[in-house]
Amino acid sequence: MLYYLTHFVDCLGWFRGARVLNVFQYISFRALGAGLTAFLVCVFFGEMVIRGLVSLKLGQPIRSAEEVHRLNELHGSKKGTPTMGGILLIGAVLVSVFLWARPDNPFVWLALVTMVVLGGLGFYDDWLKIRKKNSIGISSRLKFLVQCLLAAGITAYFLLTPSLTKQAQELYLPFMKGPVLNLGLWTYLFYLLIIVGSSNAVNLTDGLDGLAAGCTVMTGICFGVFTYLAGNYKAATYLQIPYYYFSGELAVVSLALAGASLGFLWWNCHPAKVFMGDTGSLAIGGLLGILAICCKQELLLAVVGGVFVAEALSVILQVASFKLTGKRIFKMSPLHHHFELSGWKESTVTVRFWIMGIILGFIGLATLKLR
Repeated sequence: MLYYLTHFVDCLGWFRGARVLNVFQYISFRALGAGLTAFLVCVFFGEMVIRGLVSLKLGQPIRSAEEVHRLNELHGSKKGTPTMGGILLIGAVLVSVFLWARPDNPFVWLALVTMVVLGGLGFYDDWLKIRKKNSIGISSRLKFLVQCLLAAGITAYFLLTPSLTKQAQELYLPFMKGPVLNLGLWTYLFYLLIIVGSSNAVNLTDGLDGLAAGCTVMTGICFGVFTYLAGNYKAATYLQIPYYYFSGELAVVSLALAGASLGFLWWNCHPAKVFMGDTGSLAIGGLLGILAICCKQELLLAVVGGVFVAEALSVILQVASFKLTGKRIFKMSPLHHHFELSGWKESTVTVRFWIMGIILGFIGLATLKLR
């Protein structure tokens, strides 16, 4: 909306010659504005949302002692902490993007639809957990089905849009200058892995106070840089990265996500006053997947979001090992619980994972020049 402020003022004949409003034409300025706006929305409206969740008795159910005795001892005090806080984070992103982004950009709408659909799926999952008063929500089959349908729709959009088809099928590797493979119809499977994998990976990471939100901040900043550069022809050509005309505007979405996550962390840091729940984690993961797809940095997401990948891999390896050998690799999965049961304090695990997320973010940014 603010992008059109200069045109609106010019049409009315106000402030002729005033150049200050031209800053709203620049993606970089609007991206920073979006990040700050999303942060302030979360900080100022957080307490009101928390009170609302408490009044509705939307408290987080904790696994019973019979399920995991030691984990129950560590997290038992969190029982009743309001969940579904992801609505605050999603709301902050929506308000910020509607205010600062260009509404005529299809990639912006693609990102927002993905976030809202997966946020709605997570909301339903959280609601079922609260209603049943246990940690079991919707079935994994239903969750996977919705994610697959969403991924199929997104892939179809890219493959059926003539101006996007060729580049959508190309696979790029970090540190490589050009595409290494044309995926063809395998693009459907590839995008499915990206969207479903990223949404579930963030969902698995959201198990400690501030862990998922803190790691999202750096990831959002990194993709703010990548989407901005991918949408700038001169910068993309100089850095030899894929150029996508519509990608630049996603810098606004990326920094809005980073700002909202930082603002949510204000309330979610240990000891948390609210949890984002599946409402927030599924939405964040899906949004990150779309950002990676829209700037052709899908595999780089595994680097920048390495903490999320490690959490997901720990679950996959744990399940595979137990089914094949009857033995567990970790004391418990996801990975953050393994360190908890190894004697690390919750805040120690969280901060060290944040540090790893920052380092991985710097490594991801380094790929811009190491090609």
